[in-house]
Amino acid sequence: MSTAPRTHDSDSPNRLTVEQLAAESGMSVRNIRAHQARGLLSPPEVRHRVGYYGPEHLAQLRLIRDLQADGFNLNGIKRLVEDGHATAERLLRFREALSAGPRAEPAETLSISELGRRFRVSAAEAPELLAKAVALGVLTPVSADRYEVPSPSLLAIAEEVAKAGIPVRSTLAALEEIQGELDEVSRSVVQLFLEGVWKPFARADMPAERWPAVEQAVERLRPIASEALMAIFEQRLGSQIRAAFAEITRRLAERGS
Repeated sequence: MSTAPRTHDSDSPNRLTVEQLAAESGMSVRNIRAHQARGLLSPPEVRHRVGYYGPEHLAQLRLIRDLQADGFNLNGIKRLVEDGHATAERLLRFREALSAGPRAEPAETLSISELGRRFRVSAAEAPELLAKAVALGVLTPVSADRYEVPSPSLLAIAEEVAKAGIPVRSTLAALEEIQGELDEVSRSVVQLFLEGVWKPFARADMPAERWPAVEQAVERLRPIASEALMAIFEQRLGSQIRAAFAEITRRLAERGS
């Protein structure tokens, strides 16, 4: 990262004072100056004894903030940003690729009365069930009597289950159990990636020529894991359905004998 002040350029994109940069970045002036002193932030362009900052400085501060959020200390961040292979930016892209879900659905907002009508929930049951749905992330409160639905498709499935006569309380309990199981599955998949792809790459000191292969593995991790999970789920669900109906048939036969 350059440590020399920039020279005057009438067409320069650097138009922010340090106070304006602080407002844009959400960092304090003190922190900005500390990052600059550490060599994490490029020096400003000086014009008439005033330092001016621009988009490059904003991008650097956002990179620092994101890396700190990921648990890196300032010395570690300095080593990353000084890496000639843009390791810091690549790591953040990895995080985004690993954590980004499928295309987000447009959220819906529903009133308590609409939810009660759709799920046939009584006024007495509503507070407890709403609290449970919020805890599971199915609903997000936006006002005293309105809730945002982050995944309308998931709510539609729950509504179909309710129409089949299954109580909402039972559906939420099953969803909680499924979420717990899927957390374990997700951890196993990520650990598989770390052990098989990332750790060997890191032990080799992250050679530049292997970055594309690692990036491709990251991009494919989610779809491969999703496809494998669905294939296994279809098999296991079929097995459980056959076992359940075999038990129903056995009990009916015993009743008739």
